[in-house]
Amino acid sequence: MSIVRTAIPLVLLTSVLTGCAGLQKTDWPKCAAVGGVGGAALGAIESSSWAGWGALLGGGLAAGYCWAHGDGDEDGDGVPDSRDKCPGTPRGVQVDANGCPPEPVAVVEEVVVQKEEVIVIRDVHFEFDSARLTAADKERLNTISTRLKQEAPSARLSVSGHTDSVGSDSYNQKLSERRAHSVTDYLVESGVPRSSFVSVVGAGETQPVADNATADGRAMNRRTEIKIQR
Repeated sequence: MSIVRTAIPLVLLTSVLTGCAGLQKTDWPKCAAVGGVGGAALGAIESSSWAGWGALLGGGLAAGYCWAHGDGDEDGDGVPDSRDKCPGTPRGVQVDANGCPPEPVAVVEEVVVQKEEVIVIRDVHFEFDSARLTAADKERLNTISTRLKQEAPSARLSVSGHTDSVGSDSYNQKLSERRAHSVTDYLVESGVPRSSFVSVVGAGETQPVADNATADGRAMNRRTEIKIQR
């Protein structure tokens, strides 16, 4: 019976010391408390007066052992050093179970490609009753040419010429065709591949976008449109 009484506290104290090796250094109060209980039990085997000394000795030994052999946390991230795969993490940084900052999630921004776009050119006025471009017209088209050269050769370009309602239908039809070809030829001379142009047509006065009864409306209708299909 005495052997059992002696063995139980010894097993308890041994278990405490062994278990402390898996704890952090900061857990020494827990080890001291349990060690004190085991020490008190050992002391009480001999005499009740020894229980206090046993508790003091057992608690001190357990706490010291826990501090010496316990697992530390040098960077204070809450992950023991033995499992910390990213030691030295700055304080306050959120970490995962391995003590490492979580990998940033790559944000993939979806690029929406506009399949079709129409460039409307209204400030190309041509010479009066002509399809010949003025110097101001060419300056305007130079800007558009730079844009279209960036689109080529993958984009398909369609050019259409439009007039107001002044004049006969047949005359306006031919004038719109000449002006569409004039714009296209200048863009090709500026470096836009001719192969990018899939159609060059005139619509005459058949597709107005404003009221031909007013000067402002007629100016809106006199235009060239370039459709970009990607």
